[in-house]
Amino acid sequence: MRVLFMGTPDFAVYSLEALCSSRHEVIGVVTQPDRPGNRGVTVFSAVKKYALANGLPVYQFEKIRKDGVDVLRSLGADVFVTAAYGQILSREIIELPRYGILNVHASLLPAYRGSCPIQRAIINGEKETGVTIMQTAEGLDTGDILYVKKIKISADDNAETLFVKLGELGASALTECLDKLEKGEITPVKQNESEATYYPMLCKADGKTDWSLSSEALDCFIRGVTPWPGAYTYFNGKLLKIHRAVPVEGRGDAGAVIGVDKNGIKVACGRGALLLKEVQLEGKKRMCCADFLNGCKLKTGDRFGDA
Repeated sequence: MRVLFMGTPDFAVYSLEALCSSRHEVIGVVTQPDRPGNRGVTVFSAVKKYALANGLPVYQFEKIRKDGVDVLRSLGADVFVTAAYGQILSREIIELPRYGILNVHASLLPAYRGSCPIQRAIINGEKETGVTIMQTAEGLDTGDILYVKKIKISADDNAETLFVKLGELGASALTECLDKLEKGEITPVKQNESEATYYPMLCKADGKTDWSLSSEALDCFIRGVTPWPGAYTYFNGKLLKIHRAVPVEGRGDAGAVIGVDKNGIKVACGRGALLLKEVQLEGKKRMCCADFLNGCKLKTGDRFGDA
């Protein structure tokens, strides 16, 4: 099939790369417009960088619903594929390709519609997630389910590691789905709206640590917001980022330091305790807690919490 790919961040590159290695023909790539970066340097999307390196035509629209319809129609694609493109498509665009538009979504729909499904699944303590290839409709991630692949979330997965796993899983699911779709072997399944969940985008403030939660919940939270927006708390009025921690046994007032040694900093939670392994104090480098303690006077009874 002639495929027009639409995507922007690193997650989308996995699917684009798989398409380029498949028997299908990628006739072009649509990605978000370039943005100004530090010191006035123009920043290309990850998808644009890959497309240019591989000789693929690139199309960019500030408002695709307004400026892109005629261009997309002229390309004569059999199917469009979207993966974290970043703009809402109009019905006119959705109806252009013969096979419609396939979207690669990093959750088991109808759960975790919207943005940040990878982070939210970890934060909520899910043991399983996956990738859904769905037929794009006008609603937000509401289209029919075409193909699903599942994966376990391991106890040491954070958003960064799971991002890679789901990127690779989505790429294989996409090419398999396209092959089956072309052969007429796909039966669309309506989503169960009663099971739908939606979560908004994460912001920097969402990384604030709530020590009243259980150690297990905090472990999921920290892994879910790593590397962005990043978990943080405050110590002596300074922001302290928590890069790595593990739940352990312990008891005390939530946020209180109940143990300090070379293995880490043990902090009491609402239930249980969290052993901090890697931290970063405001204005300092990321370091293991043993090194952090060499330069920081922290003792049992100290507290983490608000600024």
